[in-house]
Amino acid sequence: MFDMMGMMGRLKDLQEKVKQAQEELQHITATAEAGGGMVRATANGKRQLLKLEIDETLLTPQDRDMLADLVVAAVNKVLDEAGDKGKDHLKSRTQGLLPNIPGLDLSGFGL
Repeated sequence: MFDMMGMMGRLKDLQEKVKQAQEELQHITATAEAGGGMVRATANGKRQLLKLEIDETLLTPQDRDMLADLVVAAVNKVLDEAGDKGKDHLKSRTQGLLPNIPGLDLSGFGL
C-alpha cells in the first residue's frame, strides 16, 4: 500500500538535503589547464570561475590570439569538470532518500 504521508516526509527530507548540498557546492573545486599548463583555471561546484593563472611568457602581443584560445579552452574544461563534480556531490548527498519511481523527474533539483 502506498504511504502518502511517508512519501511527503521523504520529499521534505530530500528538499532539505538538496538545499544543504547546493550550499556546499561553493566549497567543491576543480582545476583544469590548457597549453601544457600555461593556462590554469579553477572553478567551484556552482560552475563559477574562481581563479585564472596565465604563464607570463604568453603575455606578449604576438601570443594574443593563442592566449585567448587557451583561456577559453581552460575555462570551458574546468566548468565542465566542476559541473560534473557538483552533480556527483548532489547525487551522493541525496542517494536513497526517495524510491526509484518511473517518470519522476528530479532534474529541477540538480539530480
